[in-house]
Amino acid sequence: MHMYRTDMYEGMIAETVMVPGHNGTVINAYFARPLGSGPFPGVVLIHHAPGWDEWYRETTRKFAHHGYLAISPNIYYQFGHGAPEDIAAKVRAAGGVSDDDVVGDITESLGYLKSLPQSNGKTGLFGTCSAGRQTFLVACRTKGFDGAVDCWGGRVVMSQQELTPKYPVAPIEYTKDLSCPLLGLFGEEDQFPTPQQVAQHEQELKKYGKTYEFHMYPKAGHGFFYYDRSGYRQEQAVDGWNKVFTFFEKYLGTAD
Repeated sequence: MHMYRTDMYEGMIAETVMVPGHNGTVINAYFARPLGSGPFPGVVLIHHAPGWDEWYRETTRKFAHHGYLAISPNIYYQFGHGAPEDIAAKVRAAGGVSDDDVVGDITESLGYLKSLPQSNGKTGLFGTCSAGRQTFLVACRTKGFDGAVDCWGGRVVMSQQELTPKYPVAPIEYTKDLSCPLLGLFGEEDQFPTPQQVAQHEQELKKYGKTYEFHMYPKAGHGFFYYDRSGYRQEQAVDGWNKVFTFFEKYLGTAD
């Protein structure tokens, strides 16, 4: 965890950058890093369904503040530009962004972080809501991440009726291919995923001998980190963030 001293130097740079995306595209991303030569571990943040919004920019800076090279690529880039909620509405109307596109974009962001001279060579993956699902999917379909954090990702477990050309395979089907340790944070009152779906996912992780830790928070539902929404739960959120940083410190190292 970030240890404060009154005589410490602090500084970061945070800005929008252009990075490679899926299939040779170039997309924009929000990038933040501590000032200094490092070496620092990295984190790729996949933004949630409400869009590439202010909360994800704040969270990107939060990771940089804690000693990480942090990048949040705009996985909705192909849908044009505008207010995050307007672009998110376009994405929903189009049936979402395809799993292949997300995997491609995030793989390129991983390469971008690892190529930086300040990198310590270790990189984690973080996502909430739909991005929690995508975090697990990417951690199964790619290699190179050293730890992944899925916060209340719905539709890891999917019924046959939920599969579409953009989501052709339920992420749980890829469990045997999970390539790094996984941290999952969930709310007992969530319906998306339900505690039963989380338990089903956990069974698959056990079946294949994966390194993981799941935490199910009582009196919390969907999105309990989001301080600007009614689902925010202060005590559970503080504990959850502590678990995120403890997990990443264990598997990525830290410059704190």
